[in-house]
Amino acid sequence: MRERLTRRDMLLAGGAAAMSQFAFRFERAESQSAAIRNVPAPVRDPAAYTAYIPTASKTGPFYIYTCEFDAAWAIMTTFGVEASLDEQLAAIAIDRRREPWYEWRSDGVYIFGGDITTSYSGDFTSNFLCRTTWRGMSPVFESFGFKVSRVSTRSRIERFLRRGRLIWIKTTVDFRDWTPATWITPEGNQLPVVLSNDHAMVIIGYNDEVVVMRDVLGPTDTNWERPYEFEVSWDRFLACWGAQGNDGLAVAPAG
Repeated sequence: MRERLTRRDMLLAGGAAAMSQFAFRFERAESQSAAIRNVPAPVRDPAAYTAYIPTASKTGPFYIYTCEFDAAWAIMTTFGVEASLDEQLAAIAIDRRREPWYEWRSDGVYIFGGDITTSYSGDFTSNFLCRTTWRGMSPVFESFGFKVSRVSTRSRIERFLRRGRLIWIKTTVDFRDWTPATWITPEGNQLPVVLSNDHAMVIIGYNDEVVVMRDVLGPTDTNWERPYEFEVSWDRFLACWGAQGNDGLAVAPAG
């Protein structure tokens, strides 16, 4: 027997307790002012890192599930281009053929949505399943004159950071454990993803022990202590990143 659920079904059936692992319940962020183009204090002395790039932050996401675009905002703002959500949406392909939903089956979890290998899929104001990948985000950066390069290994992360590039990635919220899932596109292509805690962040530094992250998500009702900048061990980082198919994109200003 298959169980087909949408976020609406969960809200109706499970109540607040069942939704606590999914809901961030954000209002739309304030307009982009100087007050939110800040750079939080480094976790520790930047000299402790092999590479470290101070990176812009803001007080929360554009909307409830816009992490891909919030991470892109941080990267582009750091390099002097402040791209609004509307401007980013105008630059990305959006696949509206079906609003994502998921099913539990005997062999795992399957999410049915648009083609996230090239497009964005889902309603970012309400559907926790909405998402895209590095390939879908590439045109967003390129439309603002940035150069992008695929990143899928630790060695490339380190190399690009040393060259002054910031790295957009897909991982899990707070680098927590995940429920593995398979995303099915309308064409039948399958991608490894996570079910409930899909998230995008920015890698801003590293040394031999840790990776340094920028996460504009900030404190929410699922983690009031969530910092905007933090370290994660390489082992944990690679495990959570691998759950998302090592999805990453190095970004640098043209020239």
